[in-house]
Amino acid sequence: MKPFVLLATRAEDVPADEEYALFLRGTGLDERDLVRVRLEADPMPEFDLDGLSGIFVGGGPFNASDPPERKSVVQRRVEAEFGRLLDEVVARDFPFLGACYGVGTLGAHQGATIDRIYSEPISVVTVEMTSAGATDPLLAGVPERFDAFVGHKEAISSLPPHATLLARSEGAPVQIFRVGGNVYATQFHPELDLPGIETRIRAYADHGYFAPHELDLTLAAVRRVPVMHPGRMLGNFVELYAR
Repeated sequence: MKPFVLLATRAEDVPADEEYALFLRGTGLDERDLVRVRLEADPMPEFDLDGLSGIFVGGGPFNASDPPERKSVVQRRVEAEFGRLLDEVVARDFPFLGACYGVGTLGAHQGATIDRIYSEPISVVTVEMTSAGATDPLLAGVPERFDAFVGHKEAISSLPPHATLLARSEGAPVQIFRVGGNVYATQFHPELDLPGIETRIRAYADHGYFAPHELDLTLAAVRRVPVMHPGRMLGNFVELYAR
């Protein structure tokens, strides 16, 4: 099988390594078949898409809507690299699934409006599929209403006309969208389980997602209801595109 790639941007080793482990578990792939590239550490390699099955993008600290003068040198590099990659991915309708930061990368590339109107605190939200989402193969076996982990400072407030909305939540109008037939992004984190999000809450406690005194409240918010279904999307993606 041709490998999949996970493009990651987390600088902190503990949540970065756990994110990779969660993608391995969710996809059912081993390390040989899911190659991780840490973009915060090194430039993106030149990918031969003919040699890959598909591309995943994990979450991360970068916000596409930040003013250019507030973006670090690394963020500007990573955004430029994603722009070049997505030129080819979208043109070829190559399998791509971006989680959380994937909304920023794909959304910005496609001309979506990304701002802080629909930010969601770290929590569990109920996601509801559109009619298009209910028939999309990426969401096969996932209930039309399901709970998912979120936590983001920016979100898409409007999609371009050529993009297909697949799911929304009460607090965010775009939770999943698709471009073409095979290029996807989610606002929520399909890879996460409860231990995984608790690790991130503690790792990013001083990153502005919540006030310092709200740590216990934030942990309680993600323990509110069990999250069982989003991970199915990762397995579906592999089943659809492994070659």
